[in-house]
Order: sequence, then C-alpha cells, then structure tokens
Amino acid sequence: MNKFGENSVLEEFLTLLKLEKIDENRFIGQSQDMGYRRVFGGQVLGQALCAAYRTVPSGRRVHSLHAYFQKIGDATKPIVYEIDRTQDGKKFSRRRIVAIQKGCAIFNMSASFQIDELGFDHHDKAPKVVGPEGLENELELAEKVKHRIPSAIRDRVLYKKAIEMRPVNPINPISPDKREPKRYIWLKAIGKMPDDFMVHQYFLAWASDFNLGLTSLYPHGHSFWEPDIQVASLDHSIWFHRDFRMDEWLLYVMESPNACKGRGLNYGKIYTREGILVASVTQETLIRYYALK
Repeated sequence: MNKFGENSVLEEFLTLLKLEKIDENRFIGQSQDMGYRRVFGGQVLGQALCAAYRTVPSGRRVHSLHAYFQKIGDATKPIVYEIDRTQDGKKFSRRRIVAIQKGCAIFNMSASFQIDELGFDHHDKAPKVVGPEGLENELELAEKVKHRIPSAIRDRVLYKKAIEMRPVNPINPISPDKREPKRYIWLKAIGKMPDDFMVHQYFLAWASDFNLGLTSLYPHGHSFWEPDIQVASLDHSIWFHRDFRMDEWLLYVMESPNACKGRGLNYGKIYTREGILVASVTQETLIRYYALK
C-alpha cells in the first residue's frame, strides 16, 4: 500500500498537481477528462496556483486569486502555464499566470502571496445546518435516478471524483422546485491528504468550482440536467483566510444575489466543522436558457 492507501482516484488527482518544469517560469500539466469532454475549470485553477507557488519565495502563502476563463480547454491535451513574476516585496509576492493550450491562452489568473503576519481577527459564523453524517452524497443521489440522466451529461454526473460532496438541501434535478438561491454542501477529500498545506489550497481551488454557479438556477426552478440549459464559469475569485484540511469536513455555503442578461453572480463561504471561516469565493457564471429564444 502506498502513502495514500489504495485510493487510486485521489492519487490520480494529486498526480495532476505534479507539474513538470519546462524552464524558469514555465510549467506543463496533464489534463483530466471528468466526463465534461472539456477541461474542468477547477483543474486549471488548481494547477495554475501550483505553478505560481513554484516561483514564490518559501514562507509565503496565497491569500487571494482572481481568474478569468477565456476559452474551452481540451481534456485530451496538456496545458502549459506561463508565470509573470509581477512583484517580490518584503512581505508580498504577486504573480500573473496564463494557461496555454494549442498555442492559445485559455485562462489567466493573478495571485497574491503574503508572509504570515499578526493582525485583528474576526469572521462570520457558519449557519446552523445538519452535519454530514447520514446525508447521501451527490453520487449516491444520482445513482438512484441514473436511468433518467440525459446522455449528454451522464458521464460527468456519475464520474467518481477525488472529493465527496453531501448536499444538505438537495434539489430534484429532474423536476426542480423554485426555492431561495442558497445551497449548503459538506465536502471532504475521499482519502488521507499529505501534510503540505499548499496541496490543500490547490485542492480547495479545484473543489470550489463545483456547484457554485448552479445556485443561480434555484429561484427559477431549473437544473443543469435540462438540454436547454447551458452553465459555464466566466470568472472565479478566492480569498484564503485560515488554515484548513481538505481531508476533514468543510461546509460550503453558497448563495446567488443576482441573475440577469445570461449571467448569474454567486458567493461562497467555506467553513470548518467548528464554524471557522477559512475561505471566501465569488464567481460569475454564464447561464443560457435556450427555450427563451
């Protein structure tokens, strides 16, 4: 048995983060087809952050990143990450990362890193929701109705991921009701993670792209299972506040304050089991409902 046990799914994900260095400011990473028939946005977020960390002085941790998805990536091709060392100050480092595939930029991100400093400390408290025990995960919920999953999305819905996600308030994706645009999901890696905190940050960047944009559909009684619905991430920002582990339960609280003109705005907050806020996320999502045309 290897250091991660026999969990090949988690190992495969962690292998994606082992980027190959091409030169001083350029790295290459492999892609993973999760049934989307394109590169999943969270993969590029995690790999881009990993590439940036490889150029940052030790002792500095990422505290924020801001990214734009420019083009659809090919899940069968590797991705090159080019780093611009924008700044290295006494306490902060900033990097600009461009992801390139087939000679074209598909993604760009700016990230800021800081040494640990003392400061004031306060945070929002996590909402009171039921714990993850006894809740079914998304894969278990999908298996119950797999014969009704549209063929175009069946592979990605039933894909076994390196993370387990247990919705507190799941919708019926076949016949969704209209409800308040708030979602609560417990999430955790499916196995033991290494003790390197950077790897946990890469993992969170990847995981934060799941489900967030779908919150914009809640008030309208629709789900992404419908053939007339298109949902895609346009941009993504994360602020990392405090230490956490991805192999311990985290609560992802999502809400959508606005949708208009084919876009939905979504906020996310990620808490530990003890209710400590460890990260905040924002994302604007493309939401097209072709039946409106």
